[in-house]
Amino acid sequence: MQSIPIAIPIESQGLAAAPLDRWALAATVAGNALEFYDFLAYSTFSVYISHAFFPTGNVFVSLLLTLATFGVGFLTRPLGGLLIGAYADRAGRRPALMLTISLMAFGTLALALTPSYASIGLSAPVILILARLVQGLALGGEVGPATAVLLECAPASRRAYFVSWQNASQGVAVLAAGVVGYALSTTLEPQQLALWGWRVPFALGLAIVPVGLYIRRRLPETLAAPGTRRSAAVLTLLWRAHRRPLAFAVLIVMCLTISTYVTAYMTTYALTTLGMAASKAMFASIANGGVMAVGALLGGHLSDRFGKKPVMILPRIALAVVVLPAFLLLLSVSTTTVLVLVTASLTLLSVLSSAAALTALAEVFPNEVRSSGVAISYALSVTLFGGTTQFIIAWLIGMTGSRVSPAYYVIFTSAIGLWAMFKLPEPSKGASSGSSHS
Repeated sequence: MQSIPIAIPIESQGLAAAPLDRWALAATVAGNALEFYDFLAYSTFSVYISHAFFPTGNVFVSLLLTLATFGVGFLTRPLGGLLIGAYADRAGRRPALMLTISLMAFGTLALALTPSYASIGLSAPVILILARLVQGLALGGEVGPATAVLLECAPASRRAYFVSWQNASQGVAVLAAGVVGYALSTTLEPQQLALWGWRVPFALGLAIVPVGLYIRRRLPETLAAPGTRRSAAVLTLLWRAHRRPLAFAVLIVMCLTISTYVTAYMTTYALTTLGMAASKAMFASIANGGVMAVGALLGGHLSDRFGKKPVMILPRIALAVVVLPAFLLLLSVSTTTVLVLVTASLTLLSVLSSAAALTALAEVFPNEVRSSGVAISYALSVTLFGGTTQFIIAWLIGMTGSRVSPAYYVIFTSAIGLWAMFKLPEPSKGASSGSSHS
């Protein structure tokens, strides 16, 4: 098996160099991929899930309840970021990544197998909520150690490119979910989708878990001194020495995650707001995933060449400028072609800056608190803003009657995120090199 040469900086980590082959790279970002695959599957089939678990008799109320339940999974993310992020900075990246993928597998399995409300009554939505809570705990702690491994294994000149695989894995997962959704919507009748078809994507998502577990056990450990600190000491150091970058990180992740979730919502938007057929609406997911995968890697490459701040900021400014005209165009010409073009354009501008931003945030924190810093800022921001994005969009459209509400939401949050990007401090020499001791 051919390996991608990713040398761990021996002088900065105090560890022996170890190659990270393609399978190990895939295993590192597998949890992030499963997160977005599961997220989009839930979002795409939210109309059918609402019928199965929340049969209120009012389609709009059922959809809001389903999207609110989706948001419940975000409540435990800060706890996961806090506990698992600190665990990764205490015991090591590898055991933390083993824990997160195991918890995610449990939550997704419960989602796939939970009977409907018609079969077991109130127990059905209760189990659904518990499954989302377990997934949230795992996903809150996943991004920190996975990003730390990618950054700490990468050559100095290609850090953003390798960290961009985090975002690219999201795109691959979104693309896979879109293809599965399109296949199901074109081969199954609406009654079949409502009865059992919506469960198929979740069952398929479990296929990567055994491979991920097997390979994650063999990942190189990149924490400089595992087992020498307590979790409380890690969190105390993070709070005392790195409060300022932590605050900026929360605001930056906020604007990134809201725009990401808005573009991922385009399939549901096409179904519920534009009234498009499911087979046509699914093309938004396919466009979103494909562009996200390619655009993330492009953003990482550009960041390594031109610097992280320019690639963070310029595409974000462009997104804030074009998002409103894009939605107005889509409303005036509601065709599959325009849906794909709008989704692809917004996704590209959003994801171009993501790799640069994630790398910059990871570099700001030194090795000894890197996993905690990234995990907590990511989990807290995604909980407060990402988990509520779909609900807020649906609520704004329903209450105001304005079908361009998602565009205004992106513009407002982008302005805040841009301020934080400009204010984000440059990483210290030790942080950027991956060392806490240099």
